[in-house]
Amino acid sequence: MQTYGNPGVTYGWWAGNSGVTNRSGKFIAAHAAHTGLIAFWAGAFTLFELARFDPSVPMGHQPLIALPHLAALGIGFDETGAFVGGTAVVSIAVVHLVLSMVYGAGGLMHSLLFSADMQDSSVPQARKFKLEWDNPDNQTFILGHHLIFFGVACIWFVEWARIHGIYDPSIGAIRQVEYNLNLSHIWDHQFDFLTIDSLEDVMGGHAFLAFLEITGGAFHIATKQVGEYTKFKGSGLLSAEAILSWSLAGIGWMAVVAAFWCAQNTTVYPVEWFGEPLELKFGISPYWIDTVDIPNGAHTSRAWLVNVHYYLGFFYIQGHLWHALRAMGFDFKRVTNALTNLDTASVSLK
Repeated sequence: MQTYGNPGVTYGWWAGNSGVTNRSGKFIAAHAAHTGLIAFWAGAFTLFELARFDPSVPMGHQPLIALPHLAALGIGFDETGAFVGGTAVVSIAVVHLVLSMVYGAGGLMHSLLFSADMQDSSVPQARKFKLEWDNPDNQTFILGHHLIFFGVACIWFVEWARIHGIYDPSIGAIRQVEYNLNLSHIWDHQFDFLTIDSLEDVMGGHAFLAFLEITGGAFHIATKQVGEYTKFKGSGLLSAEAILSWSLAGIGWMAVVAAFWCAQNTTVYPVEWFGEPLELKFGISPYWIDTVDIPNGAHTSRAWLVNVHYYLGFFYIQGHLWHALRAMGFDFKRVTNALTNLDTASVSLK
């Protein structure tokens, strides 16, 4: 957190980030607890949606989020090819609820029992994950592990589609999808991803991303800083606040891209599960509306998903700007002080 040169600064209870600043043990605790919250939401909301799912109404015309994603992954169908939810969906929900307790327990253990700072840990391997903002070798070591985990997640997705199969709206059924590792197609889809209509290309992109992330992760773990650690490389800029700002920028950008993609793409977001494509409107800010009339003023799953993603992404990006400016040393108190001075000056003139 930005202290503006005051090493003894204290924060109120609402400034939750201050509790993990430069304390890698507490930082991991917060990560684990946050993951537990996400897993709990996924499990609980899946059961909630399943309890109110009406098979007589198209799934895309119901306010659902978790069930459409499971259906797109080919989960919850009976032998006739109809989506029923059933044991598979309940099992996934329960697994997420159990994992939420495991993650929550891990968060509590790191917060209450383990070292608040990893550099004080008695475990040599754990000390490698301490936070040293002016040590580029330390930062690149941690980054490398993150990249490898992301790459493994991509592999899981690709292998799920290849072995189990996912829903293909072009044939209205679940099928196994082999990835198409065509680098020219992957490059072209950087610019026309909104209209991508090949599941093979989607899986090829994820396969390429897995290779890139795992290779990059191994590179960052194995290599050391070359040359001088300049400001361009992060010297004097890296801090807990800077990392937070970049994280917010990344998740905000992904949310905005996902909103535009989901609004129009019907291959990754099938009409059967998410509803018809949306129409983009502009008011005070962009928003998307349904292109079909649904009884009782209801909205499609796509409308809920797109608009929520876009506005969350928008506010994440605002948070990025706020924390990035603070990380660069900008004192926002100067703004309020300037406004106060303007007020005082106007009163004096009167």
